Amino acid sequence: MTMTRAPHQDIPLFNTESWMYEEFVIGEKKRSIRRTISEGESMQFNALVMDLHPYVADEIFAKEEGIFGRRLVAGALVFSMGLGLMAHNNIHTFSYGYDKLRFIKPVFIGDTIYTVRTHLEKKPKYEEMGLVKVSYEVYKNEGELVLYAEHLQTVKYRNPVVWQDQIEKKRE
Repeated sequence: MTMTRAPHQDIPLFNTESWMYEEFVIGEKKRSIRRTISEGESMQFNALVMDLHPYVADEIFAKEEGIFGRRLVAGALVFSMGLGLMAHNNIHTFSYGYDKLRFIKPVFIGDTIYTVRTHLEKKPKYEEMGLVKVSYEVYKNEGELVLYAEHLQTVKYRNPVVWQDQIEKKRE
C-alpha cells in the first residue's frame, strides 16, 4: 500500500517556529499582546480545577470579609494565561519545567495582563538537545508586575557534534 501526501502538506504552517539551540539569543526580549480577564473565564477555570476558595468564587465574601474588597483571579489562571500569551509552537523545543514561580501582586476580574519574555541563559545538556532558560514577567494594566516565573526548555541542536564536549556527563 502506498501512502499519498495530503493536498495541503507543502503549505507552511501558521503560528509555528523552528528555531534551534544555536539561534537562541541571550538577552532577547519580547512583549505579548494584552488581554482582559473576564468573570466568565475566571469562574470556568475555577470550576474546572475545583478551586472554589472564597477569594476567587464568592463575591459576597470578597466584598464583605476579604482584604481586597473584590474577587481575585486564581494565580494558576494568571500563570496559564500569562505564559499562554507568549506560547510558541516550536517543533524543536520541549518543556523541562518551571522555577521561581512567584505571585507578586493580586489580579482581579477585569484586569488586563500582558507578558514580557526574556532569554536568560543556555547550556549544552544532552547529546541531541541543550537547555535554555527564559523568564516570564506578567504585568497588569499599565505595568504593575504581578507574576514572575522561569521556564526551562530543552531545544534540539542544529549540529549536535559541536556540543558533545560540553554536555553534562553521567556519573557512574
